[in-house]
This record gives sequence, structure tokens and C-alpha cells, in this order.
Amino acid sequence: MTDALIHRGPDGSGYEYVEHQAYSVGLGHRRLSIIDLSETGKQPMKFGNLCITFNGEIYNFLEIKKELQVSGHQFIGHSDTEVILHAFSEWGIKCIDRFIGMFAFVIYNSEKEELTCVRDRAGVKPFFYYWDKGVFLFASELKSFDQHPKFKKEINLDAVAAFMQFGNVPTPYCIYKDCFKLKPGHYLSVKLNTKELSQTKYWDVYDAYNKPKLDISFEEAKVETEKILKSAFDYRMVSDVPVGVFLSGGYDSSLLTAILQKDRSEKLKTFTIGVPDIGLNEAEYAKDVAKHLGTEHYEYTCTQKEALELIDDLPHYYDEPFADSSAIPTTMVCRMARKQVTVALSADAGDEIFAGYNRYDYLMRYGKKLNHIPSFLRAMTVGSMNAIPAEKIPVLKNKYNFSNRYEKLKGLLKDPSPKNLMLNLSRQYTDDQLKKIMAFPFNNLETYYLNEDLKQSFYSPLAYMMAIDYQTYLLDDILQKVDRASMSASLEGREPFLDHRIIEWAAQLPDDFKYYKGSKKHILKEITHQYLPKTLMDRPKQGFAIPIDNWLTNDLKEKVLYYLNEPKIEQQGIFKVDFIQKLKRDFYSGKKELAQKLWYVLMFQMWYEKHM
Repeated sequence: MTDALIHRGPDGSGYEYVEHQAYSVGLGHRRLSIIDLSETGKQPMKFGNLCITFNGEIYNFLEIKKELQVSGHQFIGHSDTEVILHAFSEWGIKCIDRFIGMFAFVIYNSEKEELTCVRDRAGVKPFFYYWDKGVFLFASELKSFDQHPKFKKEINLDAVAAFMQFGNVPTPYCIYKDCFKLKPGHYLSVKLNTKELSQTKYWDVYDAYNKPKLDISFEEAKVETEKILKSAFDYRMVSDVPVGVFLSGGYDSSLLTAILQKDRSEKLKTFTIGVPDIGLNEAEYAKDVAKHLGTEHYEYTCTQKEALELIDDLPHYYDEPFADSSAIPTTMVCRMARKQVTVALSADAGDEIFAGYNRYDYLMRYGKKLNHIPSFLRAMTVGSMNAIPAEKIPVLKNKYNFSNRYEKLKGLLKDPSPKNLMLNLSRQYTDDQLKKIMAFPFNNLETYYLNEDLKQSFYSPLAYMMAIDYQTYLLDDILQKVDRASMSASLEGREPFLDHRIIEWAAQLPDDFKYYKGSKKHILKEITHQYLPKTLMDRPKQGFAIPIDNWLTNDLKEKVLYYLNEPKIEQQGIFKVDFIQKLKRDFYSGKKELAQKLWYVLMFQMWYEKHM
């Protein structure tokens, strides 16, 4: 099971096996040496009646270690793993409240005959588990389970339907039956004698949003925000191996680099990738930022051919169906960085925490306007739109993605609430479209998209959308993408913006500190302008966009014809043959707005062939 994850830990492996009359327990570990490179950092690690296998980093472990030493604890090595064991021995499960870091770990307590499984607050580190008839398996990636003789590999059809909507399988569900993702901010207890499982929440992003907004001036907020960011960023530099930073030239990664470089005499290593063939090239912006800040900058220009060749590798590393095409450039930049460093900092989550996405713009600009249209007028408009299909509307029908937007607008006119706006902007296939594509009855899974934990007294549409994004898109798309991409290159990815102290602080800032007069990430931008000239930074947000419609039309057409051929679809019995054939026909006869829908099907089919 651990050998299947050799890419996650090429530096060594370890096993602990316990045979008991009522149960047997096996703990396995693959090591990527980051802190304490000696044998004293090897896992699984024991202390007294405890044994741990741990993936991640506890960045403040040295402070916790000092506290434990005062209480009489003695340490053999200088790893954070050993600190977790001693902290757990001293404070029990409450020790996790002290941890600043990213972590997924399992501790076996031989005295209590219990397993404790913990996942970090934001879900940076993955934790899959399988539970069926007394067999409990856990791993960082699903492919480990294939190696266990008692793992029954059956596809969860409800999860397939959810994937077709969101482009990933939402937490806590999994693509297989009896498989789950441990929720972020939760721990799982397994009583080995009685075979009882119980899950407990120890942290929730809504605890931060369900607090009064701070009565503070913008200038005071700026100073305090910068202080918290600096602390979080500095912690992510703790390492016994070389560390680098992914620099896109956008606000989040530029601020991260600027704050870290400011008080350092040695030059930070920064990394950027560009694929000019496909118009994906932020390299020039990143180079300008790197030059201004004085970093040791590495720029990798790759070809479309190299990007396309990666597609065949995706189903191996993303062993659940995954449809975010930016996994391709993310994997490429990770492979490039690994030639120089073992740890790379990524600036993800700035958008979810400080209001950076365009959808927040739509909400703030159009949400109120749509809600002000009387309901009878909205209903009449939807009726008219139902009578006139998108392809019958002159001029507009030729606009890119018009058909898709037309459908989404109908959904918004029916119900322009922030909840429906969020669902509309997050789903590729609507519920009605799903019924047309799926060849089986399915249930809609209850996801974090339906969370109603934001209390009415603290509610604002912006807070609502950002909290939902933190629990959905960030968790199941961004973090999953960066984890698999970095680990495919045996590179540890660290996420400084996901220090829990940042969201706990930012959630209490007034909304207009984050979104101000049409300016997204307002406070973050104002802090960045203290380090970098505004003229260097002001430009449209780019992101890692891949020209999917172009690829599917040309280079990937053979793949589409192979993976989506009629006998294959018929034999699987998952999708309706007629729908898939029509989707292909419509796309290849010019409806380029269907590219994403076709890509979702292709990604599923490639995953299915590899794993089923």
C-alpha cells in the first residue's frame, strides 16, 4: 500500500504491524525528508503506548517542544513528528488546537486500543478512508487501497453524478462505495475492540464568520493583516531542505514573495512557467516582479506538445476523476521547481479569503439588481426564454459560450439568491442536464454548497459565498490539484495563506475592506502596493487557463473518439449513449461552448479506463 505512493515519499519507508487477539493494525509510511533528515525522524514513530504515521508539517513545533520540555518531556531527535507524539501524550486530542500547520496523521494508542485520525483545519493534506465489515483502511491517495485484498472496488454512481456537476468528487464523498474523505477540521476515532467509528469537528470556518465585524480603521486593519501574513509566511520557511516560491506575478504570489524577501539577505528562489503556444504566459509579469524584489528567478517555457503529453499521466496521479485542466500547468511548474528545491510555497486561498474571484464581482454588481426585478416579471422572462432556445437568437447565438450563459441566466432569473448564484456558477451540468446524461437513477449528494451554518445576524452575500468557496472549490479543486501535482514530482507544496489565523482574522474584517467600489482583494492590494509599484501590478487576473476547445478540436480529437466511442459508453452503462453522441456532434459542428462539458466526460472516461 505504501509502495503505491512512492512518489509522495521517495526517501524511505517504514511499517509497524501489531497483532492482537481482537484485531490487527498496520501503519505504513513513505518519507519525503524535510525536517530532521536523520534516522530519528523515521516513521512510523513510537513514544510510550503511542505510534504515529504522519503526513505534513507542524510549523510551530519548536515552541510546542519548549513547552513540553518544561513539563519534563525529553526528545531523541528534532522532528515535528516526535513533538506531535509528546503533545498527544501530554494534552490528548486537544493538542491539535495548538498546531499551526498542514497535517493528516493517525495515532495508534495500544493502551486504549484506539486509532485517532486527524485532518488539518483547511484540508491541505488529503485523508481517504474505507470502512466496510470491520476493515478500516486509510491513505493519502486512493491507489493504496487497490493493494489491499479486502478492498472492494465498486463505483459510487451518486459520486459520478456529483463529479459531472463540479469537476471533482465533493468532500466527504468518494468515487468508490464505502470510501470517504475525512472532513477538514475533523478527527475520527476508531475503537478497535468494538469496531465503532465516530467523527468529531474541532474547527470550522463558520466559527470565524459567525462573529461581529471588527470596529477598526482600514489603516489599523492593514497593519494587523500584514503582521499576521508575515508570521504565517515566515513559518512556511521552516525546513532542513531548500525552499522556493511559485511566482505568477499576480497579487497573492507577489505579496508572499515580497514579504519573505524583505528581511532576508539570501535570495529567494522563485519559479514561473509559461506556455506561449497557447497564450498562457505570465512569465513577463513574474520576471518584472522578481527583478524588482531581487529574487533568484527561474522561468520555464514549455511547449503545447509537452503540456499535451502530460494528459495521459493525469489519471494515475489524480486517482479520483478530476476535471480542472489547470492541473496540467500546475504539474509542469512543480516538476520544474523540484530540480532546485524540495519545498515550494504556493499563494492559493488569497481569493477565497480576501474576495478575489470574478463571481464575487457578479454577486456585488448584479445580485441586488436581479433581486429587485419583481418575481412575476422574472417568471415571464424565463417562460419566454424557454420558448426560444439559445441557438435561435440571431447574432448572440454566435457569441462564445452564449448557450451555456443563456441556461445559467434562466436559472438565476428563477432564483437570484446568493445560494443559487453560487450553485449556478459552480456547476457544469445543471440538475436537468444531469438527468439527460446519466443512464441510471442517482441521488444528489448533500455537499458543503448547501451549508447554512452562517448565522443570519452575521450574514452578508459576500461572506456567504466566500465561506462556501473555502469549504468547496478551495478544498476539492485547488488543494487537491496542488497536492497531487506537487507530490507527483516528490515536491512538498505549502500554502501560507491557509494558516488558520489568517481566515480567523480576515473573516471578521468589514466586507468593504475586501471588496471596495468594484476593487477585489482591496486590503491585500493596498498592502502589496507598499512593496511593489501599482503600475507593475495593475492588470487583469489571468489564472492557468488552458484552451480546451482548441485542444479537443485538434490534438485531442482522437482521444475523444477513442474514449467516447459508442460501444464503450454502451458497455459502461453510466452515460446515455444518445446524449454523448449528440454532445460530440454538436461540439464538432461548431458549438465550442460545449468544450468544458466534453472535457468533463473525457476526464471521467480516462480515469475509468485506468482504474476500473
